[in-house]
Amino acid sequence: MCGTTDHRRSVDLYLSRGTCPRTTHGVFPAGPGRDGAGMELRQLECFVGVAEELNFRRASERLHIVQPTISLHIQRLEREIGAPLFDRSTRPVRLTQAGRRFLPEAREVLAAVRRSIHVAREREDERPTFRLGTVTALGERLDWILEYFALRRPDLLVDLRPVPSGERVRQVREGTIDAALVRLGRGEPDLIMTPAWAEPLAVALPQDLEAACGPVVALRDLADLPMRIMPREHNAEFHDRVLAACREAGFDPVMGKPFTSIQDTLAEIGRGTGWTVLYPHAPVASTARVTRLPADPGILVPVHVIGSVRPDAAWKSLLLLEACAYAEERAGLGTPAQPSHDLSPAPSTLVRSAGSR
Repeated sequence: MCGTTDHRRSVDLYLSRGTCPRTTHGVFPAGPGRDGAGMELRQLECFVGVAEELNFRRASERLHIVQPTISLHIQRLEREIGAPLFDRSTRPVRLTQAGRRFLPEAREVLAAVRRSIHVAREREDERPTFRLGTVTALGERLDWILEYFALRRPDLLVDLRPVPSGERVRQVREGTIDAALVRLGRGEPDLIMTPAWAEPLAVALPQDLEAACGPVVALRDLADLPMRIMPREHNAEFHDRVLAACREAGFDPVMGKPFTSIQDTLAEIGRGTGWTVLYPHAPVASTARVTRLPADPGILVPVHVIGSVRPDAAWKSLLLLEACAYAEERAGLGTPAQPSHDLSPAPSTLVRSAGSR
């Protein structure tokens, strides 16, 4: 997209009918034959969804588009390109060579459109905006992160986005959010992923076992009690981390009912039906029948900052890393490092949550 006029026209077209405009300098250059002039953003979204899920049904659920419509969009896209993008003879489906080449370009087109819309809206606000994907149960660390933002960048509008864990990486990649905090996680080749801190999980068990355990519960003492944990398909990395800690302690846990909600699971544990693990700052409904204790050996869960390598977003990832270091010092009751510039507290820094939009 070239120049202010083309930039605005692209945004208007996207908002009005979802069509990727013909351009002589874009990803699909003009010229004889097929030039991408009829290509639509919805087709690209469907292609990227299937390419990342490798399953038409899961892509349908993710995009909230019925499966036949997704298939039709991709067929039209393949006709426009003049090459098949998927090998449909296998389960799961696989990208063809053309599909593998096309995927990063399609992602970039979608990300560019989202950035264009964000820039247009940011100019309306006349303040730089940091769209931050958050995780649950951060406790006071989130307050300290926001405190650092106020000290370091009093002009910054912080837009907190409680994005589901499975969506955060994708939204950072697509430019929907600028950076995010993620627990556990794995490296992503096209994103920046840096450890921020590690937090120990707490063991929740029936209150009447506290006297036998003492101030710290040895994991091996829980070998005969059923463990309540969410199914692996809901969070494989968390599930594997907890089971690995149990095995390192010398036992394979007895699996009880799956973890459902905090309230219901703890209510059942209070009746003597097993144990579970919780994040240290997880909000817990008050119950006298359950106690939370540190584990020995501890089960540490790393928290990472994940951000984009794009120049317009990379500085926000660095700012978030600084804020996490500040929060970590506060959590350790040390003296937090001051920002490198002479900045004073700025209560005028705005924080906007997704629910207030």
